[in-house]
Amino acid sequence: METKCRPGCAACCIAPSISSQIPGMQNGKPAGVRCIQLDDRDRCRLFGDPRRPQVCSSLQPAADMCGDTREHAMHWLTELERLTFTTADRHLPQRNTTAV
Repeated sequence: METKCRPGCAACCIAPSISSQIPGMQNGKPAGVRCIQLDDRDRCRLFGDPRRPQVCSSLQPAADMCGDTREHAMHWLTELERLTFTTADRHLPQRNTTAV
């Protein structure tokens, strides 16, 4: 059975970080920040546009990711972001390890 995006969800446009350039977000998007390209109905303004980041186009809805609610999708994607975070990630603050 094919999974389709839920209207008004937009979890995949909020929860994960996006390191590539997005029109209006030249340095990408930090995790947990709403993409500037979401409209007021939580739909991507760049859907089908060649300027849409490849990572966005490649992320497809799936039952395990989307679940039955937006909250499930937000939790799943936030956990995936946490598990794949590296200290080289430029969107998250680096911990200061310098001795004072």
